[in-house]
Amino acid sequence: MVGIITRINDGVARSFVGRWFKLEGSGVVGERIGSRFTTEIRAGLTTWASMAYIISVNASILSDSGGTCVCPTNDLCMTDDVYLTCVAEVRQDLITATAAIAALSSFLMGLLANLPVGLAPGLGLNAYFAYSVVGFHGSGIITYREALSAVFLEGWIFFILSLLGLRQWLVRIMPQSLVLAVGAGIGLFIAFIGLSANGLGVIGGDTVNFVGLGGCTPNNYQSPDLANYCAHGVMRSPTMWLGIFVGGILTVLLMMYHVRGSILIGIFLTAIISWPRPTSVTYFPHTPAGDALFDFFKKVVTFHGLDKVGNALDHHYNKGKVWYALVTFLYVDILDTTGTLYSMAKFAGLRNPVTLDFENSTIAYCVDAFSISMGALMGTSPVTAFVESATGISEGGKTGLTAMFTGLAFFVSIFFAPIFASIPSWATGGALVIVGSLMIRNVVEINWNYLGDAVPAFLTLLIIPLTYNIAYGVIAGVISYLILNGIPLLIRKISGDRILPAAFEQSEEWVIPEGSIIPYWMRKLAGRIPEEEPVMEQRASRPSTEGSTGKVPSLAEKDVSRPAAS
Repeated sequence: MVGIITRINDGVARSFVGRWFKLEGSGVVGERIGSRFTTEIRAGLTTWASMAYIISVNASILSDSGGTCVCPTNDLCMTDDVYLTCVAEVRQDLITATAAIAALSSFLMGLLANLPVGLAPGLGLNAYFAYSVVGFHGSGIITYREALSAVFLEGWIFFILSLLGLRQWLVRIMPQSLVLAVGAGIGLFIAFIGLSANGLGVIGGDTVNFVGLGGCTPNNYQSPDLANYCAHGVMRSPTMWLGIFVGGILTVLLMMYHVRGSILIGIFLTAIISWPRPTSVTYFPHTPAGDALFDFFKKVVTFHGLDKVGNALDHHYNKGKVWYALVTFLYVDILDTTGTLYSMAKFAGLRNPVTLDFENSTIAYCVDAFSISMGALMGTSPVTAFVESATGISEGGKTGLTAMFTGLAFFVSIFFAPIFASIPSWATGGALVIVGSLMIRNVVEINWNYLGDAVPAFLTLLIIPLTYNIAYGVIAGVISYLILNGIPLLIRKISGDRILPAAFEQSEEWVIPEGSIIPYWMRKLAGRIPEEEPVMEQRASRPSTEGSTGKVPSLAEKDVSRPAAS
């Protein structure tokens, strides 16, 4: 069996596919060490399995806005059967839309940018879209159709900014301690998601301390309106313990012994155990909600069109509130997506240690921007790079083939949505915690010796998981950095370098990285760049045992997230 896999990997590496995606053994300049075809397949499926929850979650959140359904009364139509039936149809449309745009955007990211990053409608932005902009059942500042038009225009503004290289430059000029803190903060963020109600449920709400221990059963909630707020009986949920031991501990043990597909095995094994109904860990309890989930699950194969939400834009750009929504989407998304893409590329070892840019960054940001606008046409909130892509990268994903197989899996999900929308959150929670533990290693390279670098980095680390928003963490880090370093700089200038802060000699020097602000394609057209590939940080993020010989590196040796000195 190993011999067959070896021949497949070697054959693909020597083909056009191998050369396009720079697989190991392709012979092209800058081939990606450790990238093998079968590894990329496994990594893509792992990323998809970690992201699959977004199919049902995004549809559920956005359908709360009522979509294109119109409530004829002022009572939010809470008991209007006609309106609620329309909302149910919107939710089914959005399941298709979510899977479709995730398939398109992830596939394009892999094919054109050659990055192992999956895209889909982002959590956080979809909640802001549904509850703050459109409002519950249309009670917000603008209509669903107008909000989609704001997202559509936002995508094209992003596209122009990406072509001009401004999004790439934004990250490159950030102090390196902040860049490292963003990557580590994302690790904390996804681990927090994995431990919270959207994952294992170990962490719950607390009316006194904001967060506390969770893991209680629904009958021990403080009230039906406070789901995951435990009055008593914490850490007694059977599903939580299933996710901890099968999706978490078993997965780690498999990784320790270099079992291929460890994360994917953990996710699917937990999901399969959760599907039978007469168990205490079932995903389909005998409740109205459980019955609805099971009825959808039993369909196995189905297709629902975009009758309610497809091409539903209402271009009222003369309204000030539409522009308010657009600007908010713009600044949150530009920090969120830009930071996530950069961190995922760095985690995969694809950052240039000299220019501090990553390979095909302009194409990647353009694909992201294009996908935002296409998602609006399909009726969904802004598309973004997913931090769950780190699960596939940790499985060995190094090239765009990972993202392409993620996209293909989402395409299949369009027709098998009942199956793929039935992967419970506790099946992926353990994987998110594990990947978070891999990403947190960035903190060892943050400059903790000087408070002007350490405090902004720490605030970034802290704010990202606590606000559930990468952009807010970046904002906190950048503003605090400017204040804590700007005031001492002013004092130095006034005093003629006689008054210096403590440990100033250990501060991290801020420099503008080598390379031009002018994007690659413009310099290429002008003939101002040599015909050679930039040197990237190359690390085998997963042992390439498929089709390779030699010692399998340990987890410590592979160190996917640690950058080379720059």
